[in-house]
Amino acid sequence: MKPQNTSSTNSGSRIQRNSPGSKTIWPIHHSCGHHTDRDLSDRPADRRAGFAEWLATQECTDCWRASKEVNKQDKAAWLKTKRAEEQAESEAWSQQYRMPPLEGTERAVPWGARCRHQVLAAAYIALVVEGDTSEAEWEEIEETARTINRAGWWIDQRSSEPDDLPELLRAATDADRPNENPYF
Repeated sequence: MKPQNTSSTNSGSRIQRNSPGSKTIWPIHHSCGHHTDRDLSDRPADRRAGFAEWLATQECTDCWRASKEVNKQDKAAWLKTKRAEEQAESEAWSQQYRMPPLEGTERAVPWGARCRHQVLAAAYIALVVEGDTSEAEWEEIEETARTINRAGWWIDQRSSEPDDLPELLRAATDADRPNENPYF
């Protein structure tokens, strides 16, 4: 009779990733002062110590969530203030340069006005200040821009290159411009 081989490599059995000798529950003393016992069994044994050290430099989950909520509220307030400033600036700019009111949804109109202001201001700098477009040519571009009153068109162009504005204005369709016949 042939002797049986009990070696795990020859028997085809797989070695468990988390062997009983490896520490899987690690005590973590977080930077916020809280203490938790963290199960790190989902990580390879050779990476647990380093991850536990990194966790000790972080806030605990509860403190992290609480700080995110405060940051979210602060960010929302900051964003609301910034949008109000941008809106006031774009409305003043629209009046100064005789831009017609935009058409669209309640949310799209203010956004479109901000986008129109940003697109035209960037295009003026790129084409006239830094480029070779004359003031007379710019006035033609500006006049063409006045014919586009759909807020969505300006929102769609917010990421365009400033140099592309004349071509984009020529490509605008009749749906982007006002029509005297409301039944057309």
